[in-house]
Amino acid sequence: MEKQEDIEWVKAQNIVISTDLITATKKHLKFLQAVDDNGKLYDGRALERAIFRYKYCWLPLLAKHSRSKVCEWQLVVPLDCEWIWHCHRLNPVRYMSDCKELFGLIIDPCGVVISSVDGTSKKKTEVLWNTMYPEEPYELDMDDCFDDNDTKNKLMASPSTKYDLVSAVNRQSSFYYQVSRTFMKDDIFLEGAVERYKGFLHMIRRNMEMKSKNFCVPTYDIDLMWHTHQLHPLSYFNDTVSLLGKVLGHDDTDSDRTKGQKLDVGFSTTTKQWKEMFSSSRYWRAGAMYRYIGPVQGQSHHSIPNQSSNIMFMEILVEIIELRNLSSNHKGKLVLSVSKMQNDMLFKGKSYFSICKETEETQAVMFQCEPKGEFLFELVDDSSKSFGTCSISVLELDSKFPTPKWLEFDSDMSLPITLGIVITTTQPSPVQHMALRCGERKCNGICNTGFITARIGTSNKSLLMYHVCHLLVAKCDQRTNDINKRYESYISMMDAIDYGYCRRILNCNTYAYMHLKFHIAQQKLHSYEINAIYGVWDLV
Repeated sequence: MEKQEDIEWVKAQNIVISTDLITATKKHLKFLQAVDDNGKLYDGRALERAIFRYKYCWLPLLAKHSRSKVCEWQLVVPLDCEWIWHCHRLNPVRYMSDCKELFGLIIDPCGVVISSVDGTSKKKTEVLWNTMYPEEPYELDMDDCFDDNDTKNKLMASPSTKYDLVSAVNRQSSFYYQVSRTFMKDDIFLEGAVERYKGFLHMIRRNMEMKSKNFCVPTYDIDLMWHTHQLHPLSYFNDTVSLLGKVLGHDDTDSDRTKGQKLDVGFSTTTKQWKEMFSSSRYWRAGAMYRYIGPVQGQSHHSIPNQSSNIMFMEILVEIIELRNLSSNHKGKLVLSVSKMQNDMLFKGKSYFSICKETEETQAVMFQCEPKGEFLFELVDDSSKSFGTCSISVLELDSKFPTPKWLEFDSDMSLPITLGIVITTTQPSPVQHMALRCGERKCNGICNTGFITARIGTSNKSLLMYHVCHLLVAKCDQRTNDINKRYESYISMMDAIDYGYCRRILNCNTYAYMHLKFHIAQQKLHSYEINAIYGVWDLV
């Protein structure tokens, strides 16, 4: 007889999604990279102008083209309008309501629109645009977003959405950073993400059936699929109404991940419910978890290949599932350390995490390493007494079907202490190289700190170095005064850790040094990230 959990998973996988999510997600990521590379559509006058053009030019033009009985060719949407359209569609209930109220139909890109990043000829679209809006250029000059009041007044006479698109953009501007790693484009990773998205939808369906008000919070692989689905409004409308009896809303207004807040509580509840509903599947997944440090908004970053390097990496998530045979007389904490038995360019030293037997919280550690060698696990107590070591080869790990591993350690009892773990991994991917430059116009794209290149390959090092590089180039940003004041207020928190070594590597950059210490003081970095500061490498 099948377990109930297996039956629930089968039911989840039978959910029909009418969009090819894997193909669509790859296009989605390509578009997000183009917006991020542009670097000028997150705020300021370029954003204001883009919203104006979207509301009063693009949507009316698209609605007119969509109503045409014969669409012999597809429109190519300008990048700025496509970005605002993207953010509008990520509030599916509001987007559909606006479309019906303003145009009498749900405007959908399928078969009508081609993305600005697909390299298709724009001539026909540009001719149509110029016919409808002769005083508004088809392509927005990001560096010259002047206010043409005459044009604005003429176009703004027509009705448009009152949705706060500035806030919508602000909420989405950090999303690409969370999903920008190379393995996100891997077919195996995406196939797993589609399966997990269906599991997420099934869980919401079960909550609705039980009239539960649980706030379901997705991991980033699931959220990427969810966003991609919403970018196809008709598909999303039909699929979610068929499944749930209504259009599934997308609440992205909560961003506070502080312990005890709605997002934190919702994620813990979702993790617990997933475990109860799909016991053979883990909710936490390597490569899908929140990245704690993000880039400074409004400054572009560019992935650039390094032909001289063939380094590969994989992300690892080790999760504790069960602790057996620990003596009832044992007092204090147990600590599991993870290291590599062979030299690893990306994972040096050890990662540690405490094991608590009486807890419902997920106990896990995340890091990145080269896809070779063996992991060495050592179990110790808080008096540094070792219970022995166990090893697992990287070759034993299956990124698609992770299975529990049982580690046995010495014990004073007749039975060894047994620790059950699940290791999820991403597929091996090339280490990225990242070039960062200032977005301030007066610097012509490259600020006076120079053109900074940092090797990005692991979350423990890259998150820190990525953020540090952005802080370095931020020195000539127009918001410098605000940055100075903000960092000055952190001085009182600077006694958490001695960053002398790190600071020398960072060329004594005060702002970066202070910012790192602030995150430690606020406990916003994990131990593996703290340790990684002392292992930063290849900063030019």
